[in-house]
Amino acid sequence: MHHYLPAAAIKLVPAYLGNSDSFSRCCVVGADTGSVHMGVGLCALPSGGRVDSHIHSCEESFYILEGEPTLILDGRAYSLVPGACGLIPVGVPHAWLGPMQGTARWIDMTAPQPRAQEEDDTFFLGPPAGYQSVELDIRDPRSRNLFRMADSDIDLDVLKRGAAVNAPTVSASMSTALLAYSGIALKMLVDQRLDAQLHTIFMVQYQPGGVAQPHDHPMEESYTILDGEVEAVADGKRYTLRVGDVFWTGVGCTHAFYNTSRRTVRWLETQSPQLPTRHGYRFNRDWDYLREKLAAEAATKRG
Repeated sequence: MHHYLPAAAIKLVPAYLGNSDSFSRCCVVGADTGSVHMGVGLCALPSGGRVDSHIHSCEESFYILEGEPTLILDGRAYSLVPGACGLIPVGVPHAWLGPMQGTARWIDMTAPQPRAQEEDDTFFLGPPAGYQSVELDIRDPRSRNLFRMADSDIDLDVLKRGAAVNAPTVSASMSTALLAYSGIALKMLVDQRLDAQLHTIFMVQYQPGGVAQPHDHPMEESYTILDGEVEAVADGKRYTLRVGDVFWTGVGCTHAFYNTSRRTVRWLETQSPQLPTRHGYRFNRDWDYLREKLAAEAATKRG
């Protein structure tokens, strides 16, 4: 099972009525699209807007697309910028304030999937008050749930060079490394490193000619296209995904991606549940190879 939502069909509507001011959201992946593990939304909050302090019975994460909203997380107010992301753990109070000017837009992700009735999993505590403004400093070892990805963090040419000791980025390690394969670059954003237990968010970038051959997973995935375009195949159907489009594949859905354009393509991807230690990818070609190998062995025995 899969779902394709073109950008033109995404319509934001007022959300958290009575507990917010000027906040709007569109659910792009959820129960209505066939998902059972995740809820993904596109959110918008203009200058002067707010979302009251509240807690969820699920994990929530976010990725800032544009604007500079303020996230109040457990009494600390962080001014965010595009590329900022993070995890809001289960049961932790949080609120949102609109940017000083313009409109902020971000993608949110919740797992497990939100319940049908908002009041069953979201509990409001009133307008935000009594918070302390804190700088978002991902180099600070005390930074636990927040992160920020710069464009250079997914640029292989930049990462070939050693970083200066005072480079303004999180300390380089295996857990923050860029994964590169088959013309694909993958940068983890929200995972167990930020205390996520039920889902992950990461950035994916395909070079021209980059390809992920047909495969499936024991978890769901969503893909929000941020730049460029890519050919996607799911359940035997082919789509051209462009900026703003959202795609989703369910457990067991055979899918593939091909960058047939002359430029890079980038998307934000979510997974829920988290990728298992083993057997998270089942590539058709591997089992086709085994079928051919077994047939050859059987023919040898008969001969």
